[in-house]
Amino acid sequence: MTGTAFIHRFEPAGDAGSPPLLLLHGTGGDENDLLGLGKMISSGSALLSPRGRVLEHGMPRFFRRLAEGVFDEEDVRRRAHELGDFVAEARQRYGLAAPVAVGFSNGANIAAALLLLQPDVLAGAILLRAMVPLSDPPKADLGKKPILLLSGQADPIVPASNSARLAALLSDAGARVDHKVLPVGHQLSQADVTLSRNWISKADAKAA
Repeated sequence: MTGTAFIHRFEPAGDAGSPPLLLLHGTGGDENDLLGLGKMISSGSALLSPRGRVLEHGMPRFFRRLAEGVFDEEDVRRRAHELGDFVAEARQRYGLAAPVAVGFSNGANIAAALLLLQPDVLAGAILLRAMVPLSDPPKADLGKKPILLLSGQADPIVPASNSARLAALLSDAGARVDHKVLPVGHQLSQADVTLSRNWISKADAKAA
């Protein structure tokens, strides 16, 4: 489906009490990539899944990078604001509450940037294999938003020091961060699904 500036998929909620999820794919993914994951994490949630608008060698991403692990931070900021505008328009169009972002890799990085640049856009986030998106982020007030950060102990792309720094950055901004390091690499595992499902059911209960 097109419109609101991003090609995207939308699936309405099966359970009005479940939080809507904003699904943000990794490099080379698209708007279909994380629909299955979203359903496994929260089966009753509305799913909003945009396709990244930047192409790297033909592969969709949410922002440009200069090299692996080196981000074009000016582009990060611009694309995060574009994504925030998309979410605001989609909420009005589909009648959604503020969503919980579920982002993998590049999608997790743009979700982290969105939290820091426009704290009101998201109700919380599940960040899978995320890195610090901005070397000099603005001072944000995340007001106890719940964030689950799942990192891979053997991740060749995200150094442990970087994910720990991201956890500290989000905590310092006022978020309630649950950071777990799993005995895996960069790819997702069954543990990611199980932990995310348990976390979102508890976060949802606290919000109710």
